[in-house]
Amino acid sequence: MANAAGAAQAVLLRDDDNVAVAARPIPAGSRLSFGPESVEVREPIALGHKVALAAIAPGEPVRKYGQVIGFASRPIPAGAHVHVHNLKADLFERDYAYATERPAGRTGEPPRTFQGFLRPDGRVGTRNYVAVISTVNCSASTSRYIADRFRDRDFRADYPNVDGVFAITHKGGCGLPFEGQDHKNLERVLAGFANHPNVAAYVIVGLGCEGAYAEHLIDSQQLTLLVRNGDGRRPTAPPRPRVLNIQDEGGITRTVEAAVAAVEQLLPEANAWRRSEQPASKICLAMECGGSDGNSGVTANPALGVAADLLIAQGGTAVLGETTEIYGAEHLLTRRAVSAEVGRKLVDRIKWWEWYTGVFGAEINNNPSPGNKAGGLSTIYEKSLGALAKAGSTALVDVVDYAQAVPGPGLVFMDTPGYDPPCTTGLVAGGANVLVFTTGRGSVLGLKPTPCVKLATNTPMYDKMKDDMDLDAGPILEGESVESVGRRLFERILEVASGDLTKSERIGVGEEEFAPWTIGPTL
Repeated sequence: MANAAGAAQAVLLRDDDNVAVAARPIPAGSRLSFGPESVEVREPIALGHKVALAAIAPGEPVRKYGQVIGFASRPIPAGAHVHVHNLKADLFERDYAYATERPAGRTGEPPRTFQGFLRPDGRVGTRNYVAVISTVNCSASTSRYIADRFRDRDFRADYPNVDGVFAITHKGGCGLPFEGQDHKNLERVLAGFANHPNVAAYVIVGLGCEGAYAEHLIDSQQLTLLVRNGDGRRPTAPPRPRVLNIQDEGGITRTVEAAVAAVEQLLPEANAWRRSEQPASKICLAMECGGSDGNSGVTANPALGVAADLLIAQGGTAVLGETTEIYGAEHLLTRRAVSAEVGRKLVDRIKWWEWYTGVFGAEINNNPSPGNKAGGLSTIYEKSLGALAKAGSTALVDVVDYAQAVPGPGLVFMDTPGYDPPCTTGLVAGGANVLVFTTGRGSVLGLKPTPCVKLATNTPMYDKMKDDMDLDAGPILEGESVESVGRRLFERILEVASGDLTKSERIGVGEEEFAPWTIGPTL
């Protein structure tokens, strides 16, 4: 951030930018000064929107973050509002410069710990749930009925170490090519949730005739149940998961009763787990932004990048997704890749998305959404550059497929859509045990079994939605440093990992957002 002007009226992110970002609504006639230069604002500029600091001719690049975010579609006078009416996202060449700028990362940070559930495979849970997993939409309502039987019960009285029983339901599971890409994606997601470190036990509920049937899921993904032995640190020979098919059980009512009895048997086992002190290196952090605005890349996303850097300095893992929302900024990650091979894996995914969207007559740059635009974002390049700030400053160590188990430590990229529910579903299926979600417009996502920390980009929205937002990054616009807010966020991550509830958990949000990515045709 190069400079702020007019009592923090606007922020200049880099010295060579030709636009500044409104830190608060700016009336017409205001004068902004950055160093020796000043400009009179020609029209009202809303919070998060851009103002031209110099005249920009048609076809000339518009720069923010020191990068091209688009090109002037008509003459833009100094002091004018820069937005979709005078800015377009033409294609331009990016220099990928693979593995040429590998950063060293932070050093000298004192070791940190949190209180978590150490599992037999060495992973650590930040929550301790029992899951009811539906294989197909035909068993979704039944799975919900099973979980509902446990909602009004006082778990803390009988099972103080169990965070709850929740249902994993979705719209798929049939009408898809058997063992095709969508079938494999769905099984990988379901297995990722079943084997998640935040899930102590689960039952599987199917219809009985679906394409994505339970026994195939168990065998192809090698699903087993987690079992404690003695102090809980040594695995025993684990049993196969309990499967209840509605057709075999004799209908919905009988299935619900049988499944409730099965969950009752699992609860004492789940309750036997205890939190213990664990190194921060055991945290796998998912990073997501949604309902973004023009200040997402100025406040919340850079602050999350600081928190990710701090976690990686502890030996932890941070995973970034949303391939369609780093489009136009991917060259900044390829330069930070640990090898040219890793960088090319990312570019391969970008090229696949160009092909995939083209099949349907769409373009990746048909983005941002109307809400993003209302918040000041004009092009996909601008949105992508702001989104990429979540990735902090460390090296990119790997690129993985959707819902693939995330290796660590370090910064990992997962190929996902930009749409929040399927993106976060993939990140959590990959093993993320904490999720931080930045938002400027006010997204309210949660996703069991992983706690979701909501970070607001601006104070007006935070004040309006305090019941849903966990932390405010808006003070950055008032002069607090990005580093300071990032460190506060890192401390909040440790608190949440230790069991402190997020706002979405207190409200009960987190089951409807489960949405595996569907790529191909429905048959």
